[in-house]
Amino acid sequence: MSKVLTQTLIYEILSVVEEIPEGKVATYGQIAKLIGRDRNARLVGFVLSKAEYYGRYPCHRVVNHQGRTAPMWSEQRSLLEQEGVVFKSDGKVDLDKCLWKV
Repeated sequence: MSKVLTQTLIYEILSVVEEIPEGKVATYGQIAKLIGRDRNARLVGFVLSKAEYYGRYPCHRVVNHQGRTAPMWSEQRSLLEQEGVVFKSDGKVDLDKCLWKV
């Protein structure tokens, strides 16, 4: 499978992100697996960092495999909290309660 970042691949990633329901989160790896690129979580993160150029997507609903929010995006936590996403005392999303089950 080609590793070239194409418009088709970008829209595959963004279409999965668009399906994440309000009040739930997905991980970068989960999205990579859903598009058939199991080991490309970083690619998903890269695409999401550029998502604003492709439209409005709920990128705030994507966290890392431990439930951590993006380090340079202070608004992400408040956006998730407004949707009812639960955080644990260590500041991570409670994935047991809020992980999107596909």
